[in-house]
Amino acid sequence: MIEVVAAERCIACDRCIDVCPTRVFDRGPGGIPVIARQDSCQTCFQCEAYCPVDALFVAPRATPEPADSRFRDIGYLADHELLGTYRRDLGWGGGRSLGARTAVGPAFPD
Repeated sequence: MIEVVAAERCIACDRCIDVCPTRVFDRGPGGIPVIARQDSCQTCFQCEAYCPVDALFVAPRATPEPADSRFRDIGYLADHELLGTYRRDLGWGGGRSLGARTAVGPAFPD
């Protein structure tokens, strides 16, 4: 379930708002998204996957984390490099080269 929007990282690109199938986010002050309907989150991780600056954290549980959970602590998440984990696990993180030569499968001849 979506737990955190790290406003200091967010660039207000609206990708999370656009990809969310259940419209969990509203645009907040300065264009920064806010979690408006957390109970609608399906834990699909699409918002975290598409965030280009790793400003979101979706906890792996389908229910909200307790108020004192480390998964709601932006400092903890940043220190342990948990923001954007799903994106990196997909191979969408920084430094990734684009193109067919990086695809999984047989090597292409040069």
